[in-house]
Amino acid sequence: MVPEHDVADEVRHTAKMARKKAARDRLMAEKSGEKGLIIVHTGAGKGKSSSAFGMIMRCVAHGFPCAVVQFIKGAWDTGERRLLTTHFGELCQFYAMGEGFTWETQDRARDIAAAQAGWEKAKQLIGDSSLRMVVLDEINIALRYDYLDINEVVAFLQTSKPPLTHVVLTGRNAKQELIDIADLVTEMTLVKHHFAAGVKAQPGIEF
Repeated sequence: MVPEHDVADEVRHTAKMARKKAARDRLMAEKSGEKGLIIVHTGAGKGKSSSAFGMIMRCVAHGFPCAVVQFIKGAWDTGERRLLTTHFGELCQFYAMGEGFTWETQDRARDIAAAQAGWEKAKQLIGDSSLRMVVLDEINIALRYDYLDINEVVAFLQTSKPPLTHVVLTGRNAKQELIDIADLVTEMTLVKHHFAAGVKAQPGIEF
């Protein structure tokens, strides 16, 4: 036999969940709009690019054409690049435009040229209304070092992005001008990182 207090708790819980569902259903019924989003993943924590590539894989799973421009990690043989180019090249265009982090090249002019070439490719892709999503991976780093003009990037996103195209911009230290125009901004917070304990970057985790 179920104790009376357990029965009462179950009744209260059921009623509470029913109220929550009704409120949620009302909230969802009010959301009918659809638009291409400007999405920013920033912050010191891990997961910015990983989250963006998760969204790309969702697009691929739905059969939506999409594209990636990598501004920094172009010299890396990353798992996501290998997967997308090997198995999903017909749906996802992938352009590795960067040559590594700025401290690796140690050549500002070369870094600026690579970033600007990446941005020219990005503009071409974003302007293609057949693409559902374009990821600009680590573009925030290029913007942080002023390899690209933040005002030009913001103006292009505001005036030239097709209405239903999603653009995802990743990298720490996103500029305020970009945050201001974004529809969705997520900041990854660093709580603990294995690198501090002497563990190097590993395939399947960092790349």
